[in-house]
Parts: sequence; C-alpha cells; structure tokens
Amino acid sequence: MTRYIVFDVETPNRYNNRISAIGISVVEDAKIIKEYFYFVNPGQRFDWFNTQLTGISAELVADAPTFPQLWKVIEPVMSSGILVAHNASFDMGVIRKCLRDYGIAWKPQVRGLCTVVMGRRLCPGISHRLNDLCDYYGICLNHHHADSDSRACAEILLRYMEMGVEPEKFVRVYNMW
Repeated sequence: MTRYIVFDVETPNRYNNRISAIGISVVEDAKIIKEYFYFVNPGQRFDWFNTQLTGISAELVADAPTFPQLWKVIEPVMSSGILVAHNASFDMGVIRKCLRDYGIAWKPQVRGLCTVVMGRRLCPGISHRLNDLCDYYGICLNHHHADSDSRACAEILLRYMEMGVEPEKFVRVYNMW
C-alpha cells in the first residue's frame, strides 16, 4: 500500500518563496482518506495579482501561523508518503525555498511525482492545465484555492490509477535543500 501526500500551495507574490495557503489531500488504498487546509502568514507583502487570483490578502492571514509554526504541524504528514503536486516543480520549489529561507532542516531529498508529467505521457493531445483536466474528468474545482486544487490533483491521480497506471513508475527525486 502506497501513501500519496497530494498538496498545493498559494503564494503571496511573484517571488514564489513564501506560502499564503496550503491544501493537503492524503490518498491511501485508492481513495482520499484525509484532507487539511491552512492559511499561512508569509510575513511578506501581497501582490495585487496574487490576491485577485487566490482571494488571499495580508488581512486574511494576519492571525495565521507562519511557515515555521505550521511546518511543525504538517511535517509529519508531508513525511508520511510520496509527495504529489500538479506542476510539482513549482510547489516543491516553494516548499524548498521556505525551508531554506527559514533555516528549517528537513530531508535533503524527497520522493515525489507530478500529475502534469503523468498526464502528458498518458493522455497526449489534451490540455493538462488543472482546470482543463477537471473539466475533462468532471472534477469540481474552485481554482487557485489550495484545498480545492489539492483535492482536484488527488482526484486526477485516482483517475490515472483507475486507468491501471502505477504512479510509482513516475516517481522522481526532488532536492529539498
């Protein structure tokens, strides 16, 4: 039995080195068994574009935990399986930058997979943007909301598994430091 930790992050600005929200969906035995959502106070200014895209503002997250505070809560979950994201290089990169910038030691490398990479190999010729795949598979999506995006990514992973795909064949190593 493989455990997948599907996650999505939202960022406050164009630098993509801080998190303003994170959604996590845990997949085991080909079903979503647990979901988490947290706002994060990034301690940085918000770009107008990011606030318009995500609906998250500095005022909304003023009382939210900082990344180091939240990491203590989510690290056991993030360490408990193969990490999965839609466009994983972005989400893994944001986590890596947060860990590095806050001086938080974690694993130097993690196993993860990207549902965009999977999809391009499995279903060539269609758009692999998250909203387009959700339309294609009939998955509900409130796009650019971390909880909805992580759940949608988990649902896409499950669709691929229903097709008989072994996700482990798509796992790669991501450097986290």
